[in-house]
Amino acid sequence: MLDVAKIRKDFPILGGRKPIAYLDSAATSQRPEQVLEAVDNFNRTYNANVHRGLYAIAEEATLRYEESRAKAGNFINAPGASQVIFTRNTTEALNTVMRGWGGKSVKKGDKVVTTILEHHSNFVPWQQLAKMTGAKFEVVGMDDDGQLDEVELERALRGAKLFAFSAASNVLGTLSDAKKLCAMASENGAVSVVDAAQYAPSFPVDVKRMGCDFLAFSGHKMLAPFGVGVLYGRAELLEEMDPFIYGSEMIRSVTIAKSQWNDLPYKFESGTPDVGAVIGLGAAIDYLKRAGMENLLSHERMLTAYMLRRLGELRGVSVLGPKDAEKRAGLVAFTVAGVHPHDVAAMLSDDGVCVRSGHHCAMPLHGRLGIPASTRASVYIYNTKEEVDRLVQSLGRVRKTFG
Repeated sequence: MLDVAKIRKDFPILGGRKPIAYLDSAATSQRPEQVLEAVDNFNRTYNANVHRGLYAIAEEATLRYEESRAKAGNFINAPGASQVIFTRNTTEALNTVMRGWGGKSVKKGDKVVTTILEHHSNFVPWQQLAKMTGAKFEVVGMDDDGQLDEVELERALRGAKLFAFSAASNVLGTLSDAKKLCAMASENGAVSVVDAAQYAPSFPVDVKRMGCDFLAFSGHKMLAPFGVGVLYGRAELLEEMDPFIYGSEMIRSVTIAKSQWNDLPYKFESGTPDVGAVIGLGAAIDYLKRAGMENLLSHERMLTAYMLRRLGELRGVSVLGPKDAEKRAGLVAFTVAGVHPHDVAAMLSDDGVCVRSGHHCAMPLHGRLGIPASTRASVYIYNTKEEVDRLVQSLGRVRKTFG
């Protein structure tokens, strides 16, 4: 069980002169002192480039950088650290697969499949891959509860080359049975690509058990700094892939005639990385491990269930997605009758309640829902019932103001 009162003391931004109810961790999480200190310590005491210098602080930077890689691999139970590639974020990780594997393996007449539930980062790359290669692009729909249409999925996967899906929707919160979906893809000869941006921060991830071919997530949604993401891939697929960006660390040798690429994972890590962000990711993983992912998940589900119940008490507020907290991630998108989501978010901000409004980079999904935008509140390790109550109280003021 989480000691949330103790945890909140680790987050400086939550203890300001005008305390905020931060309910936007699905966009980016706040950072604890332990992460801030790890990054600050790097900047102050061993700031140097990695993998190149032979002097002491450069060797320490490389050691800590690679320790973070090992921690990230352990966090998702990867078979080996060489299958853990650092990127800037989930978007870059997915585009690395699209360019490197898709650009080489997908041909005219092949089929690329994704779902209506996706963030643009796991929709547009595959749409564009199909346009570039002449492949067929298919989008699997959902039912009115926000669950994938499995009959439609089974049909779409027949003869598919690639299947990309989110483990948790960033709008509806819908959880996918990732193990089942990866198995379905494999049975049909398709490579599976899992967007775990909304899943990895809160749920235990085991890529071996899941059986995915690729999986991507971002550090900034799980207490780490901006600028670091992770791409996991099966070794044989990574070996056959082409690099996405050329130059610097991804090079083994260069002559006028040809270039040879470095070994995994460096083959995909061109240029100078954000070393501090990677070290921050390692510290964030340490923090989450100490708290316990099962404890975090239990806390999130309790708050999500509470938020669903409290929002259900408000006249004119419609919750999107599954109504059962066990079937969704720790976020709830909703609409307020007669009020634009941007106006809702602005009024909540006046009360110190931080939420997200807009289409959440999921325009096809909002089109399917028949709305232009929504308001989204999300919870994480440091949130409380009292903050949910502040959200509901502020929404009451919104309803009163707009009638």
